[in-house]
Amino acid sequence: MEFGQGAYVNSSYAISRTVSTASIPGEYRVREEEPGDVKKVQTLQNGDPIKIGIWSSTPSLDQNGNKYLSNDLAITDNHKLPKRDNWSNDIEFLMSCIALSVGLGNVWRFPFTALDNGGGAFVIPYLIVLFLVGKPVYYMEMLLGQFSSRGCVKVYDFSPIMRGVGYGQVLATGIVTTYYATLMALTLRYFIDSFYPLLPWSYCRKEWGELCIDSDLSDKQQSSSSVDVKTTSAEFYFINIILREKSNIDDGIGYPNWTLALTLAISWLIIALILIKGVRSSGKASYFLAVFPYCIMLVLLARSLTLPGAFDGVLYFLRPQWNKLLDPKVWYAAVTQVFFSLAICFGNIIIDCTIITTLDTFTSLLSGIIIFGILGNLAHESKTSDIKSVVKGGPGLAFISYPDAIAKFTFLPQIFSVLFFLMLFVLGIGSNVGMASCVMTVIKDRFIHTKHWIIVVCIAVTCYCLGLLYITPGGQFILNLLDFHGASFVALVLAIFELLAVGWIYGVKRLCQDIHFMLGIQTSWYYRLCWGLITPALMAAILIYTLIQYEPLQYNGYTYQSGLYIFAWCISAFGIGQLLFWAIYAILKSPGDCCWDRVKSAFKPKCDWGPLDSNNLQIYKYHINELKIDAMFRRNGFWYRIYDNIFG
Repeated sequence: MEFGQGAYVNSSYAISRTVSTASIPGEYRVREEEPGDVKKVQTLQNGDPIKIGIWSSTPSLDQNGNKYLSNDLAITDNHKLPKRDNWSNDIEFLMSCIALSVGLGNVWRFPFTALDNGGGAFVIPYLIVLFLVGKPVYYMEMLLGQFSSRGCVKVYDFSPIMRGVGYGQVLATGIVTTYYATLMALTLRYFIDSFYPLLPWSYCRKEWGELCIDSDLSDKQQSSSSVDVKTTSAEFYFINIILREKSNIDDGIGYPNWTLALTLAISWLIIALILIKGVRSSGKASYFLAVFPYCIMLVLLARSLTLPGAFDGVLYFLRPQWNKLLDPKVWYAAVTQVFFSLAICFGNIIIDCTIITTLDTFTSLLSGIIIFGILGNLAHESKTSDIKSVVKGGPGLAFISYPDAIAKFTFLPQIFSVLFFLMLFVLGIGSNVGMASCVMTVIKDRFIHTKHWIIVVCIAVTCYCLGLLYITPGGQFILNLLDFHGASFVALVLAIFELLAVGWIYGVKRLCQDIHFMLGIQTSWYYRLCWGLITPALMAAILIYTLIQYEPLQYNGYTYQSGLYIFAWCISAFGIGQLLFWAIYAILKSPGDCCWDRVKSAFKPKCDWGPLDSNNLQIYKYHINELKIDAMFRRNGFWYRIYDNIFG
């Protein structure tokens, strides 16, 4: 990766294998052994600060072709350097980023979030939030992980009092993991059903009544002059056959569906085997994993746009509704969707920023156009202009609209159905392995003597038992409740504290100094302003506005019982409460003669904060001490410190 003329990339900071770097939908890299066994400290001809380099086969040149000047300071290491994670070429790197950009957050979550928030009313806030929140936070998490080679909890060694942010994010990740695996169970059920001679969701049953409309648009479908909005057979099949969904859960959620319980067990078995064996994905696999999903989605796009009325649905999706920009719910949904799409603020990120965020947005918009094109066709068939009324929203939307589009293929729809749900299952595997790896890393750090396979089995069994809740007749009600209170709301609050911890406790200036030490580049004003001011202010404003305008959560018009609301808020409080619990723990463990000294010490980086390699750590400490000496001769004062933190 090039950073400009004369830039120097410190190769000691190649992505570490000791930290969980799995990200949605997985990691696709090859392992290369860098030549040489001597590490040295060099000074570049262009006068850049001292940095750590690794000698290549041409010792007089760094990895960017710059000549070294001799330096007396050298640190020798007689041991062979460990293998580094890297891509073998630029195209493979690009394919890996494309593969990582396609996940369940894009294909499954984005369409129903857009539908629930007004279509075009959601897209504009989503793009704004992506630019002001998604890209800066993604870049920040990527840099912190790559610089320190620490997981999502230990990375807060830069300010131990904020370690509760990492633990809270792990709890949110664990909740998401339980219901993401349930999506895999649904996908596997549809995959099996795709082998029937006639797709079982393509036609109406008699018990579904006259308001059912065949998804395959076959000749046996009769036209009707009824003004009632019709429902596709794909939706009836998902609700009545797959989920057996109840109209309410006042009398309980019911018992799990045995077929989904079986497919859920298969899903967790596959996840557990991957976690036990370890993710050793070759970068060559990324060529298939990057191209295959887009091929399937582009075919779906072509089919959906050729349906009558499709463009009305697409216009509903893309047409801005400026009056909705003042609705806090839309902004809240935009922030949480960015979290899920990019997997930020959940503690499992290390990958290139600009490419991945751009492709992530493209994938989300592509999925949205496909879904809303199908909804436009359904509105046309139902003779209504109200796009939102033609289908139930919520997490099940993707399992209604995608099968509905597949059923409309005239030539062997079974083949395309098999390929599509296989694609969705692969995406689900990557998503769950990435999140489960994040949880597993934290557990291993706390129980270092426990065998790896025991931790994996415990995670799989626990998550499977919890996942049974979602495949009951009332499971979607529970999923909707936990998605808000256990995942998205907790992630939003903790993200604000994460930005405050990095931007103002550790400091934007210190982070930018680390970036220059690691990569030899200067951080732009865009990232500095976002980290220090714009992003935390925007997210805090959205959170406050959302709480002021808060209304009890509903699912398809159903209001939960008061006991469930209390339970849900207890989950939120437990996740956010990790801040207080681990802050107290950090203060008690910090050195100091009195309580105030311990509090101040808990805000400062630990003595071993920095690069994982001991030699690099010593040079980093020397580098930081010199910067502190320089800072002693600069101006002081409150407003100057604020200015210096952002632009210094």
